[in-house]
Amino acid sequence: MEDVPDESVLDAPVWSSLTGAHRVLAEIHGSAGRYDPEVCPFAAVAPGAGVDGLADLRALVGPGGRTVVAFLGVAPPPGWSVELDRPGVQMVGPHLAVAPDPEAVLLGAADVPEMLDLVGRTQPGPFLARTVELGGYLGIRRGGRLVAMAGERLRPSGYTEISAVCTDESLRGRGLATRLVRAVGAAVRARGEIPMLHAAASNLGAIRLYESLGFELRREVDFRLLRAPTV
Repeated sequence: MEDVPDESVLDAPVWSSLTGAHRVLAEIHGSAGRYDPEVCPFAAVAPGAGVDGLADLRALVGPGGRTVVAFLGVAPPPGWSVELDRPGVQMVGPHLAVAPDPEAVLLGAADVPEMLDLVGRTQPGPFLARTVELGGYLGIRRGGRLVAMAGERLRPSGYTEISAVCTDESLRGRGLATRLVRAVGAAVRARGEIPMLHAAASNLGAIRLYESLGFELRREVDFRLLRAPTV
């Protein structure tokens, strides 16, 4: 019988990633951690750390520092400010029908300018100059031009998040996103892991697409852009 990973890590996926598969890309201070700011804007505190974890996070980001925190579980104490609060959903795909795609190509550092351009035009979520280091990113080109991509972001133990799913507006509705999600999922499954993802709660079209592919809603989430106290 195939081992099923502990689903509780999905309650703190950023922390699990920072202290596990992505430790080489992490900065840890006490019970708080964050990604290298050129790689990913996310930070996290250890489950149960509460206010003490936020004190460690403040030391990590510095006075007035900004970071994105998900699944915080506690309200920021006095002095912290919430600059953006974006509701979302977390979905898991144990039944995703995965398949490699013959047209998909592996993207790397040399492709980053094109990836940033596509993300800038389609706004799938945070994607920075070194985000490609988080995992395998696949793209589809037409006429030599990158028109669709998807890849791996968070790596909580036993799971991999599929992220940056986007398609050039001129080619939407042709199934490119579906093909890339299945292709990235094939690489995830090959490692014995389960695909998962996050989506904006307001993006009902994307949520319906993911449900049609075999993803299931696990929980609602909040992504908060926090600013640390200046003194």
